[in-house]
Amino acid sequence: MFRFSSSGALAFTRGGTRKLLRETLNLFRNKVIRMVSQQRGHSSSIVVLMFVAGLILGGIVTAYVLYGQINTLNDKLSNVESQVSGLVGNQTIVNQNFTVYQNATVFSVIYAEVKDSVVLITGTTSTGTVQGSGFVSNFTGSMVVVTNNHVVAGATGISVTFSDGNGYGAKVDGTDPYSDLAVLSVSGAPQTEFRPLAVVNSSSLKVGDPVIAIGNPYGLTGSMTTGIVSALGRTISESDLAGGYAIANIIQTSTPINPGNSGGPLLSLNGTVVGITTAIVTNSQGLGFAVPSDTILKEVFSLATVGGYNLHSYLGVTGSDMDYDTAQSMHVSVTYGWLINSVFSGGPAATAGVKANDIIIALNGTRVVNGDALTSWIEENTVPSDMVMLTVARGNQTLPLLVKLGTRPPPTS
Repeated sequence: MFRFSSSGALAFTRGGTRKLLRETLNLFRNKVIRMVSQQRGHSSSIVVLMFVAGLILGGIVTAYVLYGQINTLNDKLSNVESQVSGLVGNQTIVNQNFTVYQNATVFSVIYAEVKDSVVLITGTTSTGTVQGSGFVSNFTGSMVVVTNNHVVAGATGISVTFSDGNGYGAKVDGTDPYSDLAVLSVSGAPQTEFRPLAVVNSSSLKVGDPVIAIGNPYGLTGSMTTGIVSALGRTISESDLAGGYAIANIIQTSTPINPGNSGGPLLSLNGTVVGITTAIVTNSQGLGFAVPSDTILKEVFSLATVGGYNLHSYLGVTGSDMDYDTAQSMHVSVTYGWLINSVFSGGPAATAGVKANDIIIALNGTRVVNGDALTSWIEENTVPSDMVMLTVARGNQTLPLLVKLGTRPPPTS
């Protein structure tokens, strides 16, 4: 007829309460009938008995109603307790996640593990001394230093200094201005100096992932900064060394990057290389760029053994991003894609029939939103001589054009 609730309160069960009241009412009715039978002829006694019976019956009914209300309140209390328990559990999970990503101990451990793998690179050019960063990588059993092409381009007397202060001469084994990568070999350094970092695929990176940069900004060796991946698939231009061609598939990060950071590793929270810091936007706040590690993995063999990398695909056009205003001025309905400004005579696009004012809106069925998407898709998914289906908007028509990609020519500068 009763039970203990989860909070420890005594609560009547509805079934037990009904049974108790039913038995009590039957017992009371029978008792009243007997008493009335015994008191026949005594009207005043009967009136008193009926009055008392009414009081008792009213009390029983009132008790029944109260018991029902108590049970209802207990049910509501149990529901509230369950909801509060759920909220407490969720809050605990949030706190645990916050601790994992913000705990300074995690960053200090990563720094201790990787700092000796980051080096200071110096050299001399016609304009003076240059400084940058690099990191040690194990290339098929040989220790090399990976850095940016623009750090060592045109430099002589190149040296590498490790975190313990020991410096050694270095030579450039290979460069690629189209991805801003270079590979160096170090002369005379014992094997104990080389502590290679693991380079992993960057294709799993997502916007919002935390990242770490370690380098030598303004010559301040071994400096560490943190941030997140703020965008993927960007392109940047290096007009001085890459002849105006875009460096594709770039990682944008909020990690502070300064002059001297170039060539240093961009790391995941596992301490593995996911990119190489390469550029900043002048006077920006928290806007830096890194070449993805997928590009490093794709090119390092050729850079170290051949001295360069020549598998950048070539379309043979110039263009600009399409937008609403441009569409209005051209009287077309397409507001996205890449607008062709010029087509190089004899190039792959010209051979396929691409014309100025065509708008590239898809590659092999993949939507092209802008020039970043176009350049990054070609760089990531193709090599020279691949056949690619361009979808172009020409006036009110949509045309498929099959293009055989060429090889990007060497930089003119």
